[in-house]
Amino acid sequence: MTVSPNPVKSSTYLEAVKHRRTVYGVTDNVSVSDDRIIEIVNEVIQTLPSSWNMQSTRILVTLGKEHKKFWDAVIAAAKPYILEQQSQEDWKRNEDRFQSFRAAYGTISVFEDHTAIEKLHEKFSKFPLTVFEGFAEHSNAMHQITLWTALELEGLGASLQHSHFVPGVEDGIRSAFDIPSTWSVKAEIVFGALSGERPTAPGKEPVSNTVKIFK
Repeated sequence: MTVSPNPVKSSTYLEAVKHRRTVYGVTDNVSVSDDRIIEIVNEVIQTLPSSWNMQSTRILVTLGKEHKKFWDAVIAAAKPYILEQQSQEDWKRNEDRFQSFRAAYGTISVFEDHTAIEKLHEKFSKFPLTVFEGFAEHSNAMHQITLWTALELEGLGASLQHSHFVPGVEDGIRSAFDIPSTWSVKAEIVFGALSGERPTAPGKEPVSNTVKIFK
């Protein structure tokens, strides 16, 4: 991969970071091409770092009809559990939420491959496995925020979801898309065309409470 001889300024990067928002209510009427979305995913997974170059992050991209199939699988897997454990009202609330995600154009699901984690642990067995699992989580989170930001810079709206926490949903996704049993889903980035105003930035704690500086 070639790198531009002109370095990107930190102000440019931070503007991109500040631009990202959690956007709900997106539609499937997008103007960004599938090729561009796939290009973004490929660039991110080829660029983002991982401790000792572990490369444990895996990605499933579902677009258009395959995106609808993804959320159909989520709904089919989640419904029996929620109805059994909660109530019809709880299911209706969750179903409405799932259907709003289904109405989007695409989902980028970010996974971790435990095979990659275990392989590195075998190489450095003096460290506990939990050390490498933590490193994998850090890299996975970097992939999530970078993908999310890049999609928004293309003019799309996106939100980060964790629907796989409902028991049975992860197995439903695996079955629908032939996902290896060693891959564990960590998040779903749902995206589509903006259908309203972009949300404003939420309030943050003052930096005097959250940052310590010694010089």
